[in-house]
Amino acid sequence: MRSVVGAALGIAIIAIAAPTMAFAENKAKVRTALAQAQSATSTAQSPITQRVTAWIAGSKDNGKMPYAVIDKQNAQLFLFDARGRAAGDVPVLIGIGTGDDSSPGVGSKVLARIGPAERTTPSGRFVARFGAAAGGQRVLWVDYGNSVALHAVITTNRKERRLQRLRSPSADDNRITFGCINVPTAFYAHNLRPLFQRKGGLVYILPETRPVEHAFPQMLIQQPMLAAQKQ
Repeated sequence: MRSVVGAALGIAIIAIAAPTMAFAENKAKVRTALAQAQSATSTAQSPITQRVTAWIAGSKDNGKMPYAVIDKQNAQLFLFDARGRAAGDVPVLIGIGTGDDSSPGVGSKVLARIGPAERTTPSGRFVARFGAAAGGQRVLWVDYGNSVALHAVITTNRKERRLQRLRSPSADDNRITFGCINVPTAFYAHNLRPLFQRKGGLVYILPETRPVEHAFPQMLIQQPMLAAQKQ
């Protein structure tokens, strides 16, 4: 009788363990597939982006904070954790206007009075933190004084086709905002917000009308020092 019970128990254990093992294997396969998909879709950095990311990593300009590097010309955002490890990259939507400075007083204007040329995404190094915004929402403020925030894509105006612009293979149609930076909702919720929500972070926005050193003057001092250290 004991052998029969033991055999039955063994069969039951195998029956329970088999789905558990299969579930674990499936989870591992899903993780592998996700990693492969992320690697396959990862966007190559432009030469200017490579320069800036190399400078940040080499000089530790970010201190102990996570950071994002935004390439306006190619409408791409590259995210890094506090140690400089890549945490994802996505296309972005930016201001309609071309330029590297916010128009004087633009932060105090109502949206309807901001002309197309004033709708620029400024370049430079910004300390970004989460804070309150209109409608009881919280956004990552990049430049609070000029009302420039980084947030999930807004889809209330269907005529703007913001989701389609993000999915487009070209960066030519990614200029649509009043100056804020829009990213895909899933990336904002699962990649960016967890890194920045506690203490904030740094956002480096690359210039499009001036030399990169004008946007990041620290590079003029730190890059020669880093080069000397390598010799």
